[in-house]
Amino acid sequence: MTIALSSRFDWSIVTQVDHRPWPMPTAPWLMTQSWHNLLFAHWRVEASTLRKLVPAAFELDLFNGEAWLGIVPFYMTNVGLRWTPSLPWLSSFPELNVRTYVRVADRPGVYFFSLDAGRRLAVAAARAFLNLPYFSAVMTVETRNDTVVYHSVRDEERPAIFEAEYSPTSWPFRASEGSLEQFLTERYCLYHQTRRAEPYRLEIHHPAWSLQPARAAVKMNTMAAASGVGIGEHPPLLHFSHRQDVIVWAPTYL
Repeated sequence: MTIALSSRFDWSIVTQVDHRPWPMPTAPWLMTQSWHNLLFAHWRVEASTLRKLVPAAFELDLFNGEAWLGIVPFYMTNVGLRWTPSLPWLSSFPELNVRTYVRVADRPGVYFFSLDAGRRLAVAAARAFLNLPYFSAVMTVETRNDTVVYHSVRDEERPAIFEAEYSPTSWPFRASEGSLEQFLTERYCLYHQTRRAEPYRLEIHHPAWSLQPARAAVKMNTMAAASGVGIGEHPPLLHFSHRQDVIVWAPTYL
């Protein structure tokens, strides 16, 4: 299984809505993104630890009473505003997320502890407009047949490193209804706060995830520790996804 990037955005995703847990927003979407060669690495963590770190406006979302932390490295292309052509030197870069799962009322979503990116302009824009915890990092991503070689070193405050080689190990599947895989991946919004501590929801849309079992050789990983979360010595639950095309809306305040 050789993995590679393909650049063209798949506009048909806008009509693929049957899998969504709630209807798409009626407001016009604002941005496109394509996510490539993702590793979902997940650990069970203490809910009490996360509760201290996640704003009180957001309820922790648990699976069978257990909290989860995810570290997700990938590569982005087609990052741009609607009706604006993407520029490869500006709209393509690696990203690395540390996240957990929260909800407001009946809408589960993602809460990010950190988002490292290899493009300083993207970091500055996300900080300025969304107050998201983006950090600039020196990042390299290589693909060698079926393996992704990923290297990230945060080059500012809160030093953090992630070095790993990962690859899919079997054929793609779609997570079954009510499964842990669905809980960890099928998320259609993120939650965060403004600088004034006003909670907001930012909605996204994409097709249902095509996942593959994965393996990973992690040489260095201080991402969770940099966010104040311990993941212990237990091996993570690993999944790979080749690609996901995404549209993004402006935030709505709660």
